Amino acid sequence: MKNEKGFTLLEMLLVMVVISVLLLLIIPNVVNQRSSVQGKGCDAFVKSVESQVQAYQLEHNKIPTVDDLYTGKYITSKTCPKGESITIDTANGEVKVVGKS
Repeated sequence: MKNEKGFTLLEMLLVMVVISVLLLLIIPNVVNQRSSVQGKGCDAFVKSVESQVQAYQLEHNKIPTVDDLYTGKYITSKTCPKGESITIDTANGEVKVVGKS
């Protein structure tokens, strides 16, 4: 039994402590970054919708509503990744997020 190799209880506990500390440091950062990524996703969605407004306008010679784009299969969703709705200004085709501060 003298030549048996393996981890002692103390070594295993030390590894568990190190892993726990790393998790405590990483998890809060991941949660904070999630909201940041969703906000950037909404900005990207708005830019995509703006390009679809222009495509619709070229084909139909009028500025569309969000429903026009959705029913015409120009966009697949009427909301941003965070669930905020979008509107299109029928005067100039500008896309805005409703409820964005």
